[in-house]
Amino acid sequence: MSALLTADWFQLDSYYRKFDLYAMVWSMDEGLGNMIVSGAPYGGPIAVVRDRKQFVRIATTAKPVITICNCVGNIMSKILWNNGVLIHMGWSDGEQLLCIQESGDVLIYDMFGAYQKTFNLGQEVRDTKVWKAQLFPNPHGIGLAVITTTNRMFLVSNVSDPKIRSVPDLPRANEPISSWCVLSSGQRSSSVIGFLVCRDKEIYKCQLGESRAVLMRPEIQNPYTQIVSIVPSQNGRHVALFTDSGFLWIGSSNFKSKYCEIDTGYIKQPKELVWCGSQAIVGHWDDMMCIYGFNDTVVSYPYDGPFHIIPEMDCVRVISEMTHELIQKVPVVVDKILRINSTAPGSYLVEASKQFQKRSHRADEYIRLVKPDLAAAVQDCIDAAAFEFSPEVQKMLIRAAQFGKGFILDPVLTEHYVKTCRWLRVLNAIRDPKVAIPLTFLQVQNLGERILLDRLIWRRLHCLAGHIASYLQLKDGHTRVLSHWACYKVTQPHLDNESAAREIGDKLRNIPGISYATIAMKAAEKGRKALAIKILEYETHSKLQVPLLLTLGEGSTALRKATASGDTDLVYIVLLHLKEKMGKHEFELTIRSFPLAQALYIKYCASHNREALRKVFVQEDNFSGQAATHIRDAIEQTNPGSVEASLISARECYKKGKNDLGLSICEDARKLCKQQSSLQETYGESFVGLSLHDTVKKLLDQGEVKLADKLRCEYKMPDRRYWWLRVLTLAEKNDWDELDRFSKSKKSPVGYEPFVDACLKYNKNDEALKYLPRCRDDIKVKYYVKAGFYEEAARVAFEQKDKSALFFVQSKCPIRESSQHAKISALLEQLNTKK
Repeated sequence: MSALLTADWFQLDSYYRKFDLYAMVWSMDEGLGNMIVSGAPYGGPIAVVRDRKQFVRIATTAKPVITICNCVGNIMSKILWNNGVLIHMGWSDGEQLLCIQESGDVLIYDMFGAYQKTFNLGQEVRDTKVWKAQLFPNPHGIGLAVITTTNRMFLVSNVSDPKIRSVPDLPRANEPISSWCVLSSGQRSSSVIGFLVCRDKEIYKCQLGESRAVLMRPEIQNPYTQIVSIVPSQNGRHVALFTDSGFLWIGSSNFKSKYCEIDTGYIKQPKELVWCGSQAIVGHWDDMMCIYGFNDTVVSYPYDGPFHIIPEMDCVRVISEMTHELIQKVPVVVDKILRINSTAPGSYLVEASKQFQKRSHRADEYIRLVKPDLAAAVQDCIDAAAFEFSPEVQKMLIRAAQFGKGFILDPVLTEHYVKTCRWLRVLNAIRDPKVAIPLTFLQVQNLGERILLDRLIWRRLHCLAGHIASYLQLKDGHTRVLSHWACYKVTQPHLDNESAAREIGDKLRNIPGISYATIAMKAAEKGRKALAIKILEYETHSKLQVPLLLTLGEGSTALRKATASGDTDLVYIVLLHLKEKMGKHEFELTIRSFPLAQALYIKYCASHNREALRKVFVQEDNFSGQAATHIRDAIEQTNPGSVEASLISARECYKKGKNDLGLSICEDARKLCKQQSSLQETYGESFVGLSLHDTVKKLLDQGEVKLADKLRCEYKMPDRRYWWLRVLTLAEKNDWDELDRFSKSKKSPVGYEPFVDACLKYNKNDEALKYLPRCRDDIKVKYYVKAGFYEEAARVAFEQKDKSALFFVQSKCPIRESSQHAKISALLEQLNTKK
């Protein structure tokens, strides 16, 4: 394999490589030497601010300016720092800049310098001031840890949902701390977060959930008086310590295992000490960078000027005034293929591919060598291509994989090949200096497709994001990109409302899942109310459209949209909102133009506000409606005077409306109410509010037959109803003699069956026998049977010569009544003989 491919490799306990990503194009007034640099992980933006601890001549404003650049040094935004003392800067997992102040306030900005929000670390932190702060990755997100000037320790597991928690205090808490770090390990469900705090020679572990700090005892052979730096690995399994005697100790995070102890040759504290992956440490002293492995090996790189190191999950990035470099462990599969004198199947396959392109017969010889392991060789070439940054090396490996794939038939390998080629195109697009997101393949796999798309959207690279979403066939990806584009579009003040709304409507037409209400809300937040209203015209979901129209103060439009949708709940929401916000007169004029809305408002008032309903009817000259409200008032009231007044009002309304029937009914009801009031005073019982039926029944119960009869005549109660009431009342009172006399007073308009039923209800069968002969012929037999007079029933049936009736009587007659059965049978025989 060519030595040029491994020219940037160096060896520790395994091979590492260091190569250029970009040539930097800084446009800052000052160099990096006087700057604090904070780079976002996963190839994110870089925040730079002058170090206030260094005394240098300032050519610009005295106030600090935070400059945010991309990974090639192009300025994205600037933030003029007008706030308190800045202790620390870092980035969230949403690429938002977090600025931690001495007071404990955490200010959050987006990468374009727009202020987002602030949260505070509590009153104790505010009172005692922040001394040091660190942002750290953990299974819950990006966390924040601070130590106050009184050596109290607090942390937030996730800055997106800040919940401040304290950890156990150190013994002798007033003694100074020489170095510290945050250790996070485990999965999300079982994560362990704590502080590792060094005080001279002592190391304490202060862990969440514990009651006290635990003293750790690492095995350090070389003499020292103080630990000046302590750094945990990204996975939380390893720790590196740097002592004031210049020794670097590397071991497990529980301090039970020591991997190595290296003499660095430097006494002073390194400017930066970070992990490269989980098997190497990178130290920064002045203009020298040293990389240490677990086997006591070290590789040093001198720099011409200042530089800064940004740790990543699988590598580190080195930013200097001239270049942006990446240092990483050479992936195993790349090492197997590209290492000099490699005999791996993948290496032979690459050579075979090269010979094939030269049209050399030696391609066949190499293929024969690799034939037994051809599938593995193809797999390795595909995987190795994914780890490469150089498009030329990627092409070489992909061509080799394609060449080898032609000799085997493996659908899984083919799918893997296609997927990797797609990802390589995406990675090369985002690594381009115009985009400048130098993600490794492991990083992009860890982030996932959706977050990668979000990161492009946050940078406002909507065109590229849209192409990638379509190319990777992401579900709803194109919709998300266009939705964010539209939200950004409405914030641009130089675009007029008409053209912006038209452009958004044309671009988003026929795109599924687009919420125009969200876009309109964004426009409203930016004070562009007219644009928001125009965009809402494209919204097809009334439930999203109408509430926002109400928020924007477009009540009439909201009511029109709600009534057009036919959704009564939505109309009610609008009506109640308008009623609260508008004046009474304006509200009533507005709803009058919408029949559905007015009908629903009337229905609402009928249930909740009868006085308002009455006013609506007065305005509309609806006399019947006005009368109905007065009648409901009368029904609900118990005071006789109030009831009578309500009925008089109802009568007057019917009179105005020329409703003679309603007028007559109200007058009768008023007179009845007056009589009920008199009866109530006479008998001391409640009469007011009863119906005519109940009033007459109550009088009959009390024996006031003449008075009841008078009411019946006065209010023209039907005879049938009155007779029913008399029969039921006399039966309830067990006044059977009076019932008999009443039945003989004149011909019953209800027949005599009710008399029989009343007697049977109270088990007075003998009394019922008085009325049975007077029952109608067609049901006389049934009533005799109902009363238990089977023999008489049979005789009536015989007289009526009704054979079916006799059979009915026979079926109902109890079996134990043998004599009656015999008589019924005899009557049946006689009836048969006559025929």
